[in-house]
Amino acid sequence: MNSNGQPVALVTGTSSGMGLHTAVELARRGLTVVATMRDTSRATALTDAAAEAGVELDVRALDVTDHEAARSCVDGVLADHGRLDVLVNNAGRGTVATAEQLSLDEIRDQLEVNYLGPVALTKLVLPRMREAGSGTVLTVTSVGGAVGQPFADAYCGAKFAVEGFMQSLAVVMLPHGVHVSVIEPAAVASDFVGNVARPEAPASTDSRDPYAAQLDAYLARSAGAFANAQSSRDAAVAIADAATSTDYRFRWQTSEGATAFVGMSLADTDGSRVLGATRSWIEPAPN
Repeated sequence: MNSNGQPVALVTGTSSGMGLHTAVELARRGLTVVATMRDTSRATALTDAAAEAGVELDVRALDVTDHEAARSCVDGVLADHGRLDVLVNNAGRGTVATAEQLSLDEIRDQLEVNYLGPVALTKLVLPRMREAGSGTVLTVTSVGGAVGQPFADAYCGAKFAVEGFMQSLAVVMLPHGVHVSVIEPAAVASDFVGNVARPEAPASTDSRDPYAAQLDAYLARSAGAFANAQSSRDAAVAIADAATSTDYRFRWQTSEGATAFVGMSLADTDGSRVLGATRSWIEPAPN
């Protein structure tokens, strides 16, 4: 039982990157942090970072696509700590492919991880937060939750969906003292491009991949963007700031670049600004 009155935060997807640093940063700020990941055998980097920061974490297994396991996890946190004040929906997964290259199973996978997982966890924590008259649900989406981008059809679709769900929910929960928000990172330094699986060419009597040149251009641009991206540690500080802020806002970003990029779409009433900007991302280099 958390008898010292510290707020309790549940953070998903903490084995690496933003989730790892968010869990450590929230603990550094005095919260009791339950850090979850699909496979706790991969917790070494997290526990090493916590030790280096001089904080302790409660590390638990959670696959956000397993909704019964999510219920057990939330019940366990409430039983062991007596409260749950902050949920950070950070776990996510990306894919690079356009519509013809995507199977419906791949599209469903994106929805399960990036949409249904956060929705299910949010539903589980709301009753206790509403009864307490306070709480924060912060979902880490992406600039891809506001700006559709080439070869990110399924990913952006799921991120748009979760932002719409949370924005609709937010106004209902405010009178109950519960703050529902999203935070949108732009490119965060990672080995994304090196690990991306090249999609299959669509079935065709023509052996050439009609999207190959566009994908090459996109990946070349992405390599540059990720090489000069915000660090996961800096992004995590922004996430922790949003999760602990007493000033409510629905939409946050982790950097000035993310704010500018998202703003392009939110002010784009006919869609021309976004399409004009992203069209150049997939233009093949001149011969």
